[in-house]
This record gives sequence, structure tokens and C-alpha cells, in this order.
Amino acid sequence: MDNLDRKILDVLQRDAALSQREIAECVGMSQNALWRRLKRLEEGGVLRGARMRIDPAAVGLDLTVFVMVRTRNHSVEWAEAFKAHVARIPQVSEMHRIGGDWDYMLKIVTSGMAGYDAVYRRLTTGFELDTVTGYFSMETMLEDRPLDVHG
Repeated sequence: MDNLDRKILDVLQRDAALSQREIAECVGMSQNALWRRLKRLEEGGVLRGARMRIDPAAVGLDLTVFVMVRTRNHSVEWAEAFKAHVARIPQVSEMHRIGGDWDYMLKIVTSGMAGYDAVYRRLTTGFELDTVTGYFSMETMLEDRPLDVHG
């Protein structure tokens, strides 16, 4: 990946709805050359699709909870089964296996406390979890920032 690829990634992160012509103009190249680079970045797994962001509160999803999970079972089989279980809960927008005092961190976006309670019950049903703790976000201060691809 060269500096031109990084410029393209910067532009796309800020506005994926731009046309190829507009992106090509932003980075100073022809539209055909840009198309070839975009294809190469997609095939290489650098670009993983494009989608529109939705304001959660605008669609009634007014509660974000970061859930920390600790388990005593650390087998690969258990972890895969737990991942599949969590993936079936649509309110879980992110799942991370983490180091430290906790094993997993989930980001849950839902509608109010009743919505979270339903997710909590679904999450804890059928899996032996040692500890489950939720941290409620009072305000999102920074979100979905572009990656520093120039590192």
C-alpha cells in the first residue's frame, strides 16, 4: 500500500457516498486508475464494503451499554459457541475478546432499560457465565472516527 492508496482510504472514510469521479479528483488521479486501485484494495481485504450510518436515537435506540463478560471456560469450542450465540442477538453491535480482568466486551445498542433487560436475559440464557457487568453510556463523545492510515 502506498501513499496514494492511503489518500484514497482517507477520502472514503470521510464520505463513502462520493462518486468515483469525485474521489479521483480529491486524490489527483484519473477515474480509471482509481477504479483499478479500489478493486485491488477490495480484493486485498482492505476495503470491506460501504454502508450508511444511522443515528441510533433517531430510530428509537437511545441506550448504549458496554457489557463486560467473565467466564471460567476458555476452550476454543466454548468461545466459538458463545460467539455464535452472541451473533444471534441483533442489538449487539460489537463483540471483542479482550485481555485483562474480563474475557469479552460487547457493545449493545437498544431501546431503554427494558430493551437492555431483554438482551441481558437472552445473553445469559444457555451459557454459564461467571460475571456479567453493564456500563451504561451517558453520552457518546467521539464515535466512528476515521482510522489514521498514515500511522
